[in-house]
Amino acid sequence: MMALKAQLYFRDQRGHFLLNKEFFKALTAPLNYEGENRKVGFELEFSGLTLRQTVDILQRELSGQVVSVSKAEQKIEVDGLGSFNVEIDWEYLKRKAKAEGGDKSAWVRELGTLAESLVPIEIVCPPLTLKQCEHLLPLINALREAGAKGTEESWIAAYGVHINPEVPSLDANVLLRYLQAFSLLQWWLVEAHGVDTTRKLSPYIDKYPEAYTRMLVTQHEVSQGQLIDDYLKYNATRNRALDMLPLLSFLDKEKVMAAVHDNKVKARPTFHYRLPNCLLEHPDWQLTEPWKIWWVVDALANDQKALDYWKQAFLDAERPLIGVSEKDWKERLEQWLKDREWL
Repeated sequence: MMALKAQLYFRDQRGHFLLNKEFFKALTAPLNYEGENRKVGFELEFSGLTLRQTVDILQRELSGQVVSVSKAEQKIEVDGLGSFNVEIDWEYLKRKAKAEGGDKSAWVRELGTLAESLVPIEIVCPPLTLKQCEHLLPLINALREAGAKGTEESWIAAYGVHINPEVPSLDANVLLRYLQAFSLLQWWLVEAHGVDTTRKLSPYIDKYPEAYTRMLVTQHEVSQGQLIDDYLKYNATRNRALDMLPLLSFLDKEKVMAAVHDNKVKARPTFHYRLPNCLLEHPDWQLTEPWKIWWVVDALANDQKALDYWKQAFLDAERPLIGVSEKDWKERLEQWLKDREWL
């Protein structure tokens, strides 16, 4: 009985037992390039709450302490987990609030109050192990109960969840496998996530060009320089569903910055997966749902036999002038994933 309870429930920070629909699915490549457990950082965009309300919820649910404050940004330190940033997602206001010394300027305070009704709130979580990510589940429930609303709230803002998993290796050929896996899955991923129409039409989560996929599936080994050059040739922008610029900047910042000229690119050894919706307003939604879909990318990248099969299948499915049938490709992938019990 106790074993069953351990599977179905977990304790929150206050020691309460909460129903756990699903744990974060374990990665097939569990260690990072330094031999430690891979971590993942989540970013959530939503509206319906003020900055102050959001911070209060984080403090209560995670027993955190506010260590820095401005009208646009607050940081909550949580013992054993790290720093959670809560921001009004407006770069101009964040810059002005810092320049004016936090809330000392009356007009910055007024601008911040106005922004809270128009601009999304963003929570940027620290890198966490999958076990530590379980602390986020009651936080999601608390945000929802307080009135937070995600993707479906606004037809303009295109709120989403970003997933930033650490890479298992910095080796160019390992990273090539991830690019190949994502490219082969990207049409299916859009459907699997049920990506909102507003977000599909926005420029922020564009898929890789089909020409780039065709090139990737013919490659077997690449150098780091070739991997970066090829990516930048087709994707010299942050606006991709799988944005590799932070990772490639970590490897060669000078080369990436020469091609992109975007100071928002922050070098780090992680993937930057921007595709999922943020469905905070849905009573049964949890972060485990977008995670289990990203898991498919990670699993395919680490199954060389399966990856080789789908690379050849993509080439075989090519039709003169019109390329691969997206509909047929998605249906074939969906059935294969179900047969493999990856879904």
